[in-house]
Amino acid sequence: MIYRITKEGKGRDRHKVARPVKDREELMALRNATQNLEHLANAQQGSNKDKLNLLQLAYNLGYVDGDLAGCKSIGSYFFHDVDCYDREHSEQTKALILSKKDEIDLRMLERSASGGWHLICKRVPGTTILENQVRVATILHLEMDTSAKDLQRVVFSTSGSEEDLPYLDDCLFSEPMSPEECEAEYERLKERQQQGLEEVPPGAKKANKHYRPWEEALQGQSQSKVQSAEASQEQRANDSHVSSGSYPAEYCGIPYQEIIRKWWELYNEGKEPVKSNRDVLTFELAVNLRHICGFDRELMDSIIPCYDGFSQTQKMKCIDSALAEKRTQMPKRLKDVLFQLRRDRMGLTPDPSPNGEGGSLDDAVQEDECFYSNRLPHLPQGIQDSIEAVGPKLAMPVITAICPAIGMLATGVRLDIHGQKNTLNLISYIAGDFASGKGSIDPVVDAWMAEVRALDFMYQQQEDEWRTKKQAAKNKKEQPEEPKLPVRYITLNSTVAKLAERLANTEGKHAFSFTPEADTVAQKWRSAMSDFSVMLRQSYDGSRYDREAKSVEAVNVHIDHLLWNVTMCGTPDALYRVVNNYTDGFQSRIAVARTPDNTFAPLEEKPYVLTSRQTERIQQIAHLLPLMTGEVVLPKLERQSRDWVEGIRLETIKSDDHVRARQRFRICVTAQRMTCCIMLCRVAEQLIDIHGIAGAEKYLKSHPNVWKTMLQKIQTPQILEVYNIVADYLLDCALHFFRERIEAAFNSRYYMGSNDRHRMGKNDSIFERLDVEFSFEGALQHCVAVKGAGVTRNAVRMMLKNWRKQGLIVMTETGGYRKVQEVGH
Repeated sequence: MIYRITKEGKGRDRHKVARPVKDREELMALRNATQNLEHLANAQQGSNKDKLNLLQLAYNLGYVDGDLAGCKSIGSYFFHDVDCYDREHSEQTKALILSKKDEIDLRMLERSASGGWHLICKRVPGTTILENQVRVATILHLEMDTSAKDLQRVVFSTSGSEEDLPYLDDCLFSEPMSPEECEAEYERLKERQQQGLEEVPPGAKKANKHYRPWEEALQGQSQSKVQSAEASQEQRANDSHVSSGSYPAEYCGIPYQEIIRKWWELYNEGKEPVKSNRDVLTFELAVNLRHICGFDRELMDSIIPCYDGFSQTQKMKCIDSALAEKRTQMPKRLKDVLFQLRRDRMGLTPDPSPNGEGGSLDDAVQEDECFYSNRLPHLPQGIQDSIEAVGPKLAMPVITAICPAIGMLATGVRLDIHGQKNTLNLISYIAGDFASGKGSIDPVVDAWMAEVRALDFMYQQQEDEWRTKKQAAKNKKEQPEEPKLPVRYITLNSTVAKLAERLANTEGKHAFSFTPEADTVAQKWRSAMSDFSVMLRQSYDGSRYDREAKSVEAVNVHIDHLLWNVTMCGTPDALYRVVNNYTDGFQSRIAVARTPDNTFAPLEEKPYVLTSRQTERIQQIAHLLPLMTGEVVLPKLERQSRDWVEGIRLETIKSDDHVRARQRFRICVTAQRMTCCIMLCRVAEQLIDIHGIAGAEKYLKSHPNVWKTMLQKIQTPQILEVYNIVADYLLDCALHFFRERIEAAFNSRYYMGSNDRHRMGKNDSIFERLDVEFSFEGALQHCVAVKGAGVTRNAVRMMLKNWRKQGLIVMTETGGYRKVQEVGH
């Protein structure tokens, strides 16, 4: 039975009352009530007050006649709570729960207001709520909330949409047990608890909110079973193939054990881990192998040996910590191992055929290059057409390339970001080796800028006429006056003075520059690269730009707000010539994308090209964007941005990763501007769908603020997820190209605040590697293992101080440290 919980009475007599929900229709009406949906929307933005006002339901109860307090009647079902740390984890958890719904006797699955899941399952007769929760958590291998075992537990409920309520069985609306049976069952279970007959692991009663019963079950095994498991693992390590028939023994034709041996050969001098380093090295191995094991816990257990007497329980802790790390593209070190193995094998038995081992490995790597683009939903008109024109593998580079053009077209839009009004100022660089597909982006950018280019062509004709008249009248007293024409598509093959003059004549609107070859910038501005850097930095911020010269004829400009968006394409080598200073903030203002590695990819049977239909659809959106003018606040997008920034902060403070932590500040702003550009295209698409292109233009002119209202409604979970994808991608690319150079620059003796550092991958985490209780010397040892021998004791003290301030650790009575949070969370 499902009960709705409300409060009745006044003042001190106000008390909770339980009323049964009769059927599915009544439940849906309650969940989809306008007031509940409004509270839900605000609660998901962080409003605790609105969360407390959500619809409240109870599922553990048997027969209740009014008052909730003092109820001693247990029902046939029980409530189980599962927390999730991000949306991707939430979707994976839902899929896991639904795949095992029969095994756990699932009756209902609903999303919580915080993004986790509420499970309602059938209770095994004669067992307590806690026993059943432990059973479900053990089957699913998901953490359980031990504070949710009370009979009168009340749950804050979300909407009745399929997204929030993916599974509901009508049996919940009928109570098979009579009131007398419910109360008798309650008394039997209470007596059983008092006598200590409750069959749950001892740790469940004293655990904190995050409890893992399956781990305690492993620890409770007899010593003989543990020794047997370790012997089995050691035997597997000596085999070239995985012995278990339930898991694949190889990846793309390469045995897993061969991959592991090559890993130690390349990254540990051919030596397997020993007692002093097995925790750290097993964790590193697991973090990398998960990408070619489908993130399958059991498969990883079967292929990773227990090194040098490593217990099964401790090895699984390393694997669980690795699986809990944020998912990224396949790490470069793992790709190097796979390609080295392929080269070794091809040297013995060449197999150049597409269906051979090398071809399948290349296909797998190519698929990994689509890690971010595969997560994208269907995007708005114009942007989706741009992606289809270049192919899915170049989806993220083309989005990064066209967003500056979209921001330039929507020059009147000002977005509130962290309390400050921002125009959509963007600078992007598409980096890739020659013949990597960068050239296919050029016509797409031209399609977005077609209308501006046509207007600029007329201005340039007027300039040509003036030049002709000037040349003809060079010896005359009367000289033709030079026109100040608002050319907005500005070439980068120019001088500082000419560029400044162009930017001053745009009539307060954005200018845009695009170059398919960034070497144009590197060569043309070689002697004035600092001027170029300063101008771009000021254009990103939209700050004031002044240029004065002593000569009367020289260019003097005073621009209140420099509005200039730039897209550049080029090789990584040219990127390092354009961005050659890593401490002045220029690098952090550039959104860098990289084309996929197509070195061994076969030629496309049907190359992607920009069609006339795609060009038309792009130009329709581009035509409407300049009509959107005004300031807009997007609270859901702002909250998404803040959550992402906080998530990176918590990850990096555990890793003591200064570079990644610093990069997040500007990437979150860039990603928010890019997401706003995508949302504006969605607004234009909806207007075109409703009114047609001519009607949409007329409607925008007659209703100048309608786009703001539509933009608020477009803040859907799918669009907000695009923000996370874009931000993760930009951060990944920035670290790929600049991490080592940034660290070298900040460690230089010419830069103040030097502190020796070593390159550290984004999946590394010192915090995760430490035991629950550890000493200062243990922390120092792990820091040296991750960051190199240059780590100082003072640096470790500062790291531990930051952890204590963050609430991650506390000091013990013996002078050591204890983690407050569980490893991997």
